[in-house]
Amino acid sequence: MNKTKWFEEARFGMFIHFGLYSIPARGEWVRSAEKMSTEEYQPFFEEFNPEVSPVEWAKAAKAAGMKYVVMTAKHHDGFCLFDSEYTDYKITNTPYGRDFVREYVEAVRAEGLGVGLYFSLLDWHHPHYLKYNDLFHPMRGNEAYKDEVIDFDVYLDYMHKQVEEICKNYGKIDILWFDFSYGEMAGEKWRATELMSMVREYQPDVLVDNRLEGSGHTMGSIFTDAPKPYSGDFYSPEQYIPVDGIKKADGSPIPWELCTTMNNQWSYVPTDTLYKTPQTIIRKLTECVSKGGNMLLNVGPDAKGRFSKESMDILNAIGKWMSENGDSIHGCAEADIPKPEWGRYTRRDNIIYAHIHDTTIGPVPLTGIPRGSIQKIRFLTDNSEVPLASWAFAVRKNPDMAFVSLGSNQNHSYPLPDEMGTVLAVYLKS
Repeated sequence: MNKTKWFEEARFGMFIHFGLYSIPARGEWVRSAEKMSTEEYQPFFEEFNPEVSPVEWAKAAKAAGMKYVVMTAKHHDGFCLFDSEYTDYKITNTPYGRDFVREYVEAVRAEGLGVGLYFSLLDWHHPHYLKYNDLFHPMRGNEAYKDEVIDFDVYLDYMHKQVEEICKNYGKIDILWFDFSYGEMAGEKWRATELMSMVREYQPDVLVDNRLEGSGHTMGSIFTDAPKPYSGDFYSPEQYIPVDGIKKADGSPIPWELCTTMNNQWSYVPTDTLYKTPQTIIRKLTECVSKGGNMLLNVGPDAKGRFSKESMDILNAIGKWMSENGDSIHGCAEADIPKPEWGRYTRRDNIIYAHIHDTTIGPVPLTGIPRGSIQKIRFLTDNSEVPLASWAFAVRKNPDMAFVSLGSNQNHSYPLPDEMGTVLAVYLKS
């Protein structure tokens, strides 16, 4: 059984970064960036009380054409959005008082979406996590911790038990998104083989990313012919789209997923107003699919659990486009045809989807698709016919190439019917 099949058909998911850091609203790394002590960070724990139900998140994801959601069950600060047996540093001890992860998984399942949980391998709250000599801990370089004696195995036992809780207590989990390895903190430093063995025991079909031995910018053994037991099921590039997709040396494809932000921050930062346009996100989603990959688009709710107006406007615009053009994304993959100058190709079975992003001069050349192989062409939005152009000069110069016009006169250029991305469904002969 190919357990990544659903993932590679889904193609589009929502990432959600939510936690105590949503209150200071200066990024999920605020403790590390500002070298905040546990005591300085504690007030956010004491007032954490979101008002918005994750039901609203799940509905927004579905309306945007997304097929799965991944939420931060625990980020680097060590705060748990689930009711862990092994710590008091959890949401059930805040004014909110309830298991947020349980409410989240129930809401996501109710919308028919895949359930994903993010879990940080780091923990800046745990007393036995590295501090003075660590690259990222808030107390790095702090002389008060220079001679501190810790037992890292005590932390690892704790971390493994929390992963076990996630795997045991919330039903079937579709994605377990670990984050992240760095320097010597990788692979067996996390007792990764043991950890993955336990995960597979409880969740045999769960998809795991590659970050037990890598990060968003490192590869790991998933690319090799001898992947380690913890290499993961998919590669997770962060904030960049691989130039040629992701493949092993022998050319065989590797499932992959771009994780990217709407603006420049993962968690809620109200001063970050540099949002990507819906057009940019749609076209980058198309690029991912054209290269055999997924997009995991992040939203950072505010401290009350609300999506910003800007985020909702973007999601609504994407959802409108996906409602008409989702067939060119879901269930599609690369077309094995060189990229055309005017946009991208995706493909499902005998249908090639031409995503036209730029207006051409004259008819649109469907480069790489032989004229004689085409059965019919339709606009994806309304299934109206797009006839093959027969303008003499273009056809005479390229007799085997298919040309189409987006309007009635084959000699004219026409503006794109949809500036977000106009999609033609090109049906090939059997």
